[in-house]
Amino acid sequence: MVDLFHQIFLQVSDENQVKDFDSLLYILDIIVVQPPKYFIAKEEDGNEIGEPIGVPMFLVFDLLSNTSAAFDLFRMPAFNMAMKSLLDSWGEYLTTEDSNRSLNNQDEGWFSDAALTSLEEGRGIFNETYRDTGERAARRRPEKKHVIHNACESTVYRIAYNVQAHDQFWLKGQAYSLYDMLDRDAETATKFVGGTIYQAFLSPFDYHRWRSPVDGVISRVVNVPGTYYAVLPDGGADPDDPDFKPGDPHGALIRSQAWLTISAARALIFIEADNRDIGLMCFVGVGMVEVSTCETKVTFADNVAVDQHLLVNSIIAQVEKA
Repeated sequence: MVDLFHQIFLQVSDENQVKDFDSLLYILDIIVVQPPKYFIAKEEDGNEIGEPIGVPMFLVFDLLSNTSAAFDLFRMPAFNMAMKSLLDSWGEYLTTEDSNRSLNNQDEGWFSDAALTSLEEGRGIFNETYRDTGERAARRRPEKKHVIHNACESTVYRIAYNVQAHDQFWLKGQAYSLYDMLDRDAETATKFVGGTIYQAFLSPFDYHRWRSPVDGVISRVVNVPGTYYAVLPDGGADPDDPDFKPGDPHGALIRSQAWLTISAARALIFIEADNRDIGLMCFVGVGMVEVSTCETKVTFADNVAVDQHLLVNSIIAQVEKA
């Protein structure tokens, strides 16, 4: 694995500022003993790169991951087991009082003017229903059971119809492959062939509260081990990319979201909807970078409702029972 790391540093874009393997380890050692800070990545001319970032490891791995050597290394089970141990350890720290150190109004604090402005932009009544985790959300919803609700605050990434059990997900179009997405369970994948996949992106600045999309009963819960920082290497951002200049090597992870459904660590929660016209559906919580260590607290035969938390935890996103 060390040799592949050396190859990564030979292949990575000249914009990379992590110069070698030892420097990478040094930076990670600093990150995992403190809470995430409010930070905006900027180019040399001061131009902001995308949204503010509260996931510091992603900043470190972003360019490194967009190499062929990283594609090989970051998919290795041994590498991901080591990353999981590191993230679990950091997650334990983030439950301590010391992890509140970045909750202040200084420049890199989450209560600074800039941070609060970022968090408030675009917020409306929709979000108010998620702020009090001690009470059930007061959002209005149709009484009819034919509606499948959005599971969380998120942005639509892609909708695919007539999905197949097997598809060539490694192509640029990144078609979905049910067999791979559902942990290579052929029997289960067959039940969803011809169905619809709705994928949404949950930004680090969105409220991390997962609620059941339907009223029903949990039929199965599966935690699928997978990758944390692996991406499909590419030639950089497309001309119509909303955050990056054409050809910019940053953000390959964001451009790989469909592929992550078959590669990344993820939680599968199967729900048998009360409405027989909906029937069996599956909520897939796909991990991305350090927001990846899924811990599920719903189990077989639990009843769930649209206004009820699904109780999926991760390092930064935590959903607990009221």
